[in-house]
Amino acid sequence: MADFKKMKPEEFERSVFQMIGRDWMLVAAEKNGKVNTMTASWGGMGVMWGKNVVFVVIRPQRYTKEFVDASQTLSLSFLSNGYREKLNYLGTVSGRDEDKIAKTVLTVVREGGTPYFEEADVAIIAKKLFAQPYDPACFIDQTIDQQWYPQKDYHTLYIAEIEEILQKN
Repeated sequence: MADFKKMKPEEFERSVFQMIGRDWMLVAAEKNGKVNTMTASWGGMGVMWGKNVVFVVIRPQRYTKEFVDASQTLSLSFLSNGYREKLNYLGTVSGRDEDKIAKTVLTVVREGGTPYFEEADVAIIAKKLFAQPYDPACFIDQTIDQQWYPQKDYHTLYIAEIEEILQKN
């Protein structure tokens, strides 16, 4: 098993814009003893309600949403660019149809019961605090609704408190 160092959010110095928007991440959760994951490139980190948090958004048709909804925690795993093909695969194939994690040969490990991936350079373990579907009436810039939601499949926003940041040694 890989050797990870626990760090406080205040010690974390990597670019969130690079990690999430360009390098992508895996969102993972567990339901009834089964783990599922999806690739994501939308989200962020910051402070909300006096807590260090991450936020992610998941569309209703994504199988991983069922897992995130059923769990109190989730993980965000950030893998190096060498895993790009696997990240692409995990973002396009549904866990409803096959055991996509097994096909990528990624290794599921756990921190405090929350699944993440041993191959990650960084893993964030977080406890859900808030979940709310986007309301189209709230878009101030209506072009966002038109451009990103032509099917009206609005994301659910999840805000989760960072419990652990694990960085590979």
